[in-house]
Amino acid sequence: MTDVLATVDQAGVATVTLDRPALHNAFNEGVIAELTQLFDQLGADPDVRVILLKGNGPSFSAGADLDWMRRMAGYTRDQNHADALGLATMLRTLNRVPKPTIAVVHGAAFGGGVGLVACCDIAVAAEGATFCLSEVKLGLIPATIGPYVVAAMGERACRRYFLTAERFSAAEAQAAGLVHQVVPAEQLNEAVATLVKRLAEGGPHAQMAAKALVFDCANQPVTDALISDTAERIARIRASDEGREGVSAFLEKRKAAWVQPAGDK
Repeated sequence: MTDVLATVDQAGVATVTLDRPALHNAFNEGVIAELTQLFDQLGADPDVRVILLKGNGPSFSAGADLDWMRRMAGYTRDQNHADALGLATMLRTLNRVPKPTIAVVHGAAFGGGVGLVACCDIAVAAEGATFCLSEVKLGLIPATIGPYVVAAMGERACRRYFLTAERFSAAEAQAAGLVHQVVPAEQLNEAVATLVKRLAEGGPHAQMAAKALVFDCANQPVTDALISDTAERIARIRASDEGREGVSAFLEKRKAAWVQPAGDK
């Protein structure tokens, strides 16, 4: 029996759902392996346009499973390193998956659950969602999720929340940059549907290239090499079939070929 559910609808919307509600969707090495494989598969599937990440039950994800943590306590240093690499690989796979990703957050997002949110391109949270980077209370650190949480929230916010391990609200998460949008719980699905509709209007190859552009430009000095690289990227995509179709559609005031007609889902 799988702990992760995955579906893809006719519009190319993939939904990955953590399905351990009794454990608040805490993950272990099995869940991590499932997620890694799914993100790889969905990222390579040409029919997938966007990936939603959700949790069943009362929480988005409470982070590490307690039984898994008990086993880790008995690992050697080398075993712990190998185990941590599994989680780090899954997070990198989600962060770099070449499709738009949306974290749909309700309830608790603690520890590694915050890492999942930070790895997604867009995060939408219900007003009652709560967040916590609780690792130091256990004598641990948020190491594998650290690069993504720091990128999302910034050094200043992380210096507070990494050290205090305090809970913070969806509004505070939005102010820190972890979450893009906070809505009443009953409007969460509607807000996500609106984002999915907007994403469907973009060229799929352009979105992949735009995501890669963010990674390659982030924290880089504006050198001659970077300027040349960006010029090469736009020249290449202007000459592509998708680029030509998109510009033609705009000039002719029609929908681009990749946009599904209304009602065709």
